[in-house]
Amino acid sequence: MLNSLKSPLLLSAMLSATLGLTACSSPSSESTDSTATDSAATDTAADKLDTKFLTIATGGASGPYNIIGTSLSEVYVKTFGVNSKTQTTGASVENVNLLTQGKVDMVLALSDVVTDAVEGKNNFDKPITNIQQIAVLYPNVVQIVTTKKSGIKNIEDLRGKRIAVGDQGSGTEVNARTLLEGFGITYDDVTVDYLGFAEAADGMKAGKIEAAFFSSGLPNSSLMELEQGLDLQLITINQDKLQEIIATKPYFKTFEIPAGTYGNDAAIPTAAIMNALLVSSELSEADGYKLTKALFDNLDGLKTAHQAANDISLATAREGMVAPIHPGAKKYYDEQAAK
Repeated sequence: MLNSLKSPLLLSAMLSATLGLTACSSPSSESTDSTATDSAATDTAADKLDTKFLTIATGGASGPYNIIGTSLSEVYVKTFGVNSKTQTTGASVENVNLLTQGKVDMVLALSDVVTDAVEGKNNFDKPITNIQQIAVLYPNVVQIVTTKKSGIKNIEDLRGKRIAVGDQGSGTEVNARTLLEGFGITYDDVTVDYLGFAEAADGMKAGKIEAAFFSSGLPNSSLMELEQGLDLQLITINQDKLQEIIATKPYFKTFEIPAGTYGNDAAIPTAAIMNALLVSSELSEADGYKLTKALFDNLDGLKTAHQAANDISLATAREGMVAPIHPGAKKYYDEQAAK
């Protein structure tokens, strides 16, 4: 009975003491705790994106687009904890359409296709206005292949042949058609098969096609596999004639496939088109900044994923942009330039 009477008194005394200590706490202590909380919240916010999902449209499963895009997606998952994934597609034209329709958040695409999209030409009925560019990436090299026994040496020799030009509407198909037309060859002058990289390689092995266009970073894994079981011949593109094409199609550039890339003894003159990394114009400036920064902070990992990423550089990331730059990317580049 005595203990039961003392307990409420003891609790009352303890509560009073606690309240007294709280009342005596200094304002500066409260300020420090608040600042620490605010700082932690700021740090957390810096590691998060406004968007919760980030789908990257790439290309065929075996191509550099998909390999590099998958590696970049993993960077974004690790850096921001965002739900990021890649989507295999028919590449450039399909990618731009998916981005325009809001079905994906980021895409890789060839600059010639992006130029058509912005201007509303060829595969695009009207100018596309809701896409913006994060970076110029690496060159997509036009690799036209045949067999040594075919007798095909240069692009002019393709007239009358059965050739694979990439998936219909893909970046490979777009620049194959443009280059052929530049050399006076239309689709009426050849037999066209719309085949992706893996299917074109299989067609070459089976002897169903005589030549194929592969437009990608170097090296292309399908071509590397094809080289192992086939007497592969790389087709040259006349550089003087290419310069005439460049006069009206400035997204092309002269290029050489280095000796030894696919067992070739000498460098092979060809064409290249720069790849673009695009996002929706609805992406916030803050997210655009963070995604651009994470790309360049993690370049070493991308280079490990695929050799083509060796040509991605902060120094050239704004050279030759063909779509409006995203404001978040611009902010990042301006900060880097000021350092």
